[in-house]
This record gives sequence, C-alpha cells and structure tokens, in this order.
Amino acid sequence: MTALVAKPGISWISLAVPAFLLAALLGTAATQTDLFSAAPAGPVLDEPQTVVVAPRSFDYRESGEFYRNGFAVDGPMRAVTVRSPLTIMKYQVTATDYARCVADGACPPAEPTFPAAQGTETPATGVSYDDATAYAAWLSARTGEIWRLPTDEQLAFAAGSRFPDDALGVDINSTNPADRWLADYRREAARQASRDPVPQPTGRFGENEYGLADFAGNVWEWTTTCNRRVNLDKAGKVVNDVSSCGIYVASGKHRAAMSSFVRNPKGGGCAVGVPPDNVGFRLVKDTRWYAPMLETLRKKGFPV
Repeated sequence: MTALVAKPGISWISLAVPAFLLAALLGTAATQTDLFSAAPAGPVLDEPQTVVVAPRSFDYRESGEFYRNGFAVDGPMRAVTVRSPLTIMKYQVTATDYARCVADGACPPAEPTFPAAQGTETPATGVSYDDATAYAAWLSARTGEIWRLPTDEQLAFAAGSRFPDDALGVDINSTNPADRWLADYRREAARQASRDPVPQPTGRFGENEYGLADFAGNVWEWTTTCNRRVNLDKAGKVVNDVSSCGIYVASGKHRAAMSSFVRNPKGGGCAVGVPPDNVGFRLVKDTRWYAPMLETLRKKGFPV
C-alpha cells in the first residue's frame, strides 16, 4: 500500500481523516468500534447546559507579550471569521460537578477555597490546568461526547462584548519607558481594586449577548492557549515567536499568563504551585461528526 505523504501546504489531518475513515469502513468490526465508539464509562451523565454561538466575524487582539524594538507594545488586533457554530458550557464547571469527578477517582481534589453559602452553587476553583483537562476527559467518557478546554480565541468568540481588551493604549512609536510603566501601573491598580476574592454563585454576573453566563465575573477561566513572547522589528514584522506551554492564558476581567500549577514538586519544575481560588473553567463540545475518531487517534499518540 502506498504511504500517504503530506505535501507542503496540505495538513496531515486532511490526509489522515479520509484514510482512517476508509480503514474503518473497509476494515474489521473491531477497527470500526475502536475508531468511532464513544461508549460512556459508567452511568451516563446528562450533558451540562450549553449555548451555541452562531458563526460571525469579530476583532481579536492576539494574546501574548509583544515587544517592538525592545519596548513592550500591545498585541495586534486582527479580524477573525468563524465559519462553524461553537457549543460551549453556559456556566463555569461548578464545585459540585467537579466533586463528582473526584468521587470517581478521575480528578484530584480541588484546593480548599471559600465555602459556598447554603443553597448556592459556585464555580469550581483551586483547580490546575491539568485538573481541568482531567475533568474534560472524565466528562467525555461519562457523556459519550467530546469535551475540551477552549482556546483563548474561542473564549473571546463566545464572550463577545465581555471579552477584555488589555491594550495599554501607548503610542507604538513611543520610546519613553515611563509611558508604559504608568499605563501598566494604572491597569494593575484597576485589576486589584476590582477583585472580589470570594467566588460568587453561578448566574450572579448575568449573561452576555449570546447567553454565556458569568464571564468576566470574579472567576478567571483556563484556556489551552500557551503564553508566548513575540519580538517585532521596527517595521512591525515578527522577528521571533516563542511559545511557553506550561504557562497558559486564563481569561476573565482581563487576560493573565498562569502557571499550570503542577502539584508534584519533583516533576513540576517552575510550574509547581497551588492553584488559586479565582481560576476555574468551562468546556467546549466538539460537535464535528469525526470528533470521536480524532479523540481515539490522539489517545493513540497521533499528532492530530
């Protein structure tokens, strides 16, 4: 059989998906079951409440640390066109939801946080990036659907008018570092003044124009977007772009680069730490018809 080789400009997935689909259709029943089945492990859970955000174009300020000619500058704003609807949890994963995963032995316990008032439900906080991805895997197994943390761009798409624009607003041609120091100081002071340390019950911060609840309340949300440092030349062209996966973007009232908070001091390196009580998460559902097959390939180590 002739090997498939991806030519320049052709993605691996564009070749792999048809190939594995053909294998599933023509291969053994075991192959078909392995690629396409998503039988829930244990009692089937009801899916969480979601909203579906319709396709549209929107402006998105790229995340990361950008430097031009040695001076910090705002990330570029670019127009993004999303051509498929996005299904995302209406609310952040709650402490009760997360506790079910812990009870099943699939998630480590969250770090102690503020107790919820009697009769209320609060977002799960005190969870690391790895804890959130473990929950996504558990929920996928228990519902038979594919759930993942969103990217920063997906969260911006769903958050709409509530997504923060952290631009400093300093002239990109300014060579006076004091301009940036003062702008950054004002921004950080505003952030500290606005923070309520106690997670509030779900629904407390209302909904945006797409029905997404509580975004930009007092709980930030994990994304899969790695933090990066981008150096630009005097003309604004990229000189280098270095990503740091292990430090991820969390979004809420503003965007922040967050350590993944690995609890094991022997293997965590500089990412070791205790997850804070103001970072939680919500998940997106992969509704593509071939999503279960891609998930199986990921688990088998294929770079999809």
